[in-house]
Amino acid sequence: MSTATNVDATAVNTIGWLSASDTTIVVPVYQRQYRWDIGGCEQLLGDIRAVADTDDAHTHFIGSILSTASTADADDAHLVLIDGQQRITTLMLLVAALHHTLAASDPELAAELARVLVRADDPARTKLRPHRAWADVFESVVLDRRSAGDENRESRFDDNYAFFRSQIRPDEAAHIWRGLQKLEHVSITLGGEANAQQIFESLNSTGEPLRDHELIHNYVLMGLSHAEQTEIENEYWLPIEQNTGEQIGSFWRHYLVMLTGREVTVVGERGVYDAFRHEFPRLGIETLRAHAAQWRELSEIYRTLLDPARTPDPEIGRQIAYLNTFGRGMYPLVMRLYRDHLHGALGVDELIASLEHLQSLLLRRKVVGLPNDRLVARLCRAADEGRDALVLAIARITPSDERARVGLKYGDLPHASYVLGRLAGVDAHDGLDLEHVVPLAPGDDWSGDGVRRWAEYSDDEQNAHRALAQTLGNLTLLEAELADRAFDAPFPAKRPIYAESAIVPTRELADAQAWGTADIAARTERLTARFVEVWERPAVVGIDDDNLTPILDAKKRRGWPRGWQREFDYVEFRGEHWEVKDVRYLFNRVFKRLWADSRQSVIDFSARRGGPLYPAMAWNGQWDEIAEGQYLYMGWDSKYMMTAVQGVLDEAGWASEVFLKYSYIGDAMS
Repeated sequence: MSTATNVDATAVNTIGWLSASDTTIVVPVYQRQYRWDIGGCEQLLGDIRAVADTDDAHTHFIGSILSTASTADADDAHLVLIDGQQRITTLMLLVAALHHTLAASDPELAAELARVLVRADDPARTKLRPHRAWADVFESVVLDRRSAGDENRESRFDDNYAFFRSQIRPDEAAHIWRGLQKLEHVSITLGGEANAQQIFESLNSTGEPLRDHELIHNYVLMGLSHAEQTEIENEYWLPIEQNTGEQIGSFWRHYLVMLTGREVTVVGERGVYDAFRHEFPRLGIETLRAHAAQWRELSEIYRTLLDPARTPDPEIGRQIAYLNTFGRGMYPLVMRLYRDHLHGALGVDELIASLEHLQSLLLRRKVVGLPNDRLVARLCRAADEGRDALVLAIARITPSDERARVGLKYGDLPHASYVLGRLAGVDAHDGLDLEHVVPLAPGDDWSGDGVRRWAEYSDDEQNAHRALAQTLGNLTLLEAELADRAFDAPFPAKRPIYAESAIVPTRELADAQAWGTADIAARTERLTARFVEVWERPAVVGIDDDNLTPILDAKKRRGWPRGWQREFDYVEFRGEHWEVKDVRYLFNRVFKRLWADSRQSVIDFSARRGGPLYPAMAWNGQWDEIAEGQYLYMGWDSKYMMTAVQGVLDEAGWASEVFLKYSYIGDAMS
């Protein structure tokens, strides 16, 4: 029987392990902040009380504690805590609360508790030493050294300690100490050759899971010396955290989309972290410094995107603020464009033109009812080929003027305040309200001409007005004080109010003698002419792409979801129209086509990936012989096949010329 040489795992009594050890337990800089909440503390205390009530043979297992011994300084030997800091920190807070509860009434037990908290040769320091960013707070709680100004301090250490103090009665202290002494864990100590990150990931399936950016943090720093960790943490990682704040997870996802030109899955998988590891399989200190400098610069750009008022150029800031109307979906591309601008590769006018094109793309697609998700990766890929390629890619998926006119005539106006503000040349947030000329729910006395009351309109007339109530022609912006007077008033009463407005399109409404469906349609037509100028489609030859999806952005589905046989309407393959309905047929046809036209790409891809082309049908399953002695395995699941199709087309250099048209079922199926 062989034995492990780089990992030593031993089941130990937790309190004994903490009390007997003469080494300090250090939380390295790459660890996440302490996050346990009151609910976790309540559960832990409940478990300790429950095991305290059992007989001596019963214990309570709290999981594994992963550490590695530091030998850098023989005079300061310590354990570096890789996994388990949340549990150990909470236990220390509980022991501290217990210690302070009975310090005066039971000095003998208090001395036992003190051995858990501090080393005998250094009672002024806690045995557990957290990241120095919050070490002072932790030590002030555990050592009961809080100053007068700390009462209003907000920290998880203070909150959880206060919870334990509130729950522990002096007459219960011995009972809780009995429960604490029955805690056990597996102490895992790593040797110098062990892969700490891989072991850390495999163990981190219990407790509160780490988020993607925390895994990235650990991965980046774990293999470095303490001095190198401190350097990267202070010079790069902390500025990234400060720049991105609560959006740090989104920053890393958007960065990876920008870098790879591929969508990054975040639901149900560790997609962001896995994508990061794929892009950075090895990070030596010099390579890391170079990459970290880029990450820090991009995080500064990200901060500008989150807060456009920080932009030195007010027009660029205005355009970024406009783009934020549509959310953050285009941030990967905008980060790239803004970085190019800062480095002198993209002029101010070119950057502004690109931001305008993106707004036109997103708004026009919204107007005609097309989705805006899964667009940015393809645009990032186009940007890699140059500005002309990006303009062409945007134009290809931007609906035409004709489609926009139809959408504006009959559909509700999306992002109405933004649209009307830009059409009027005003800031829609400057004390302006959205005004419906025909109210959304007119009262019986409302009138469009001052003659007939709403109650006298026929059902068809009322329905026709309601259908157009939220279209472009019936909407305008109005100063708040005027909007209060105009609310639900008949149109003849609104006209003099509109005449007082400083907003030109609103003031023009006062010239209308009456207001009905024909007037709404006519105003929609006039404003639409301006709309297609403000949000213009790039002037390139091409037609709308029928909402086609590039093959590299295809949806990957595990297994064979219901409806997979009718996933696609068709496939556009290098200018050819293929009647392909499902991924299995697509898989077979693509590999056969490339075997005929680009055979080496199939051979190279399959050799590197270990399939799906094999020299023999080596196991049971569905196979297709595509040449003598060459067998294509038609197997496993939809995700396997789509991944192979994407990979072999990328290998051949054809991926940019293959598009999918999803069917209604394909869009809807899970």
